[in-house]
Amino acid sequence: MKPFQILVIALCLCASALAQDYPTKPLRLIAPFAPGGPTDLFARLMGAKLGERLGQPVLVENRPGAGGSVGAEVAAKAAPDGYTLILVSSSFAVNATLYPKLPYDTLKDFAPVTLLASAPFVLVAHTSVPADSVRELIALAKAKPGALNYGSGGSGSGPHIVAELFKSQASVDIVHIPYKGTGPLIAALVAGDVQLAFGNMFALVPQVKSGRLKAIAVTGRERSSALPEVPTVGESGLPGFEAVGVHGLLAPAGTPKRVIDRLNAECVAILRSPEMRAQLASDGADAVGNTPEQYAGQIAAEMHKWSKLIVERGIRAD
Repeated sequence: MKPFQILVIALCLCASALAQDYPTKPLRLIAPFAPGGPTDLFARLMGAKLGERLGQPVLVENRPGAGGSVGAEVAAKAAPDGYTLILVSSSFAVNATLYPKLPYDTLKDFAPVTLLASAPFVLVAHTSVPADSVRELIALAKAKPGALNYGSGGSGSGPHIVAELFKSQASVDIVHIPYKGTGPLIAALVAGDVQLAFGNMFALVPQVKSGRLKAIAVTGRERSSALPEVPTVGESGLPGFEAVGVHGLLAPAGTPKRVIDRLNAECVAILRSPEMRAQLASDGADAVGNTPEQYAGQIAAEMHKWSKLIVERGIRAD
């Protein structure tokens, strides 16, 4: 047998052994945002469940910065052995356009595992805003161009980009006021310092249910189980509008396929459990759990959708 043939066989045997023995030590799950936010909390939830099924601890490591791209760089440059994973949000696809000089390739430097969950944003308003539906809001904005304002947790954030999509499709002029994070934004909304916002369901539903803010619409194709009485943007004044936030799991490119398949199978099993579905639904999110190939296609589609809007609207990150 030729040396080259021996090498190929040895590599195949090593890959097979890795898949059969994997994992033999704790895994690192990078959360590319600060502790306490939706991505961090979901990473800890999924990490705990995945650790139970794999028989090894899954340790969450926060690497915030540049809209999630700092953590993504760490994951992209990690060893492709299945022991470093990253849980990303919608910003992962958006950053490819927002940050033209990323130190990694969004499509080539990662191995998608699965799309974990998706959730609509919710359009909220201070109780003083004289509009209770999307139709009324658009009419108000067109009657007084530039008089209304909306806030976000920062320029280039998901809610900022969704708001710009709304402005583009509705042909309205609403002034953007960026804040340094979701906490300051919510405080400004409740105080009436800012009038409108598209925000994360997890952060804003409590404010709506307490009566501090009013929900005008949700941005998904269908109504949310967390706010079933609130219509979608599409059904209440702007047909065809849809924008959802997502969370997905990635590994470094080159991670063995059998390891990816194992991780995918375990994640799908977790997401299909009634307990996880109920927990996500209480936060207004839907469990997904698709194939690595389907998730790769979804990332590419999101990049195309948002890159066009970002360029057209001249959106820049903080």
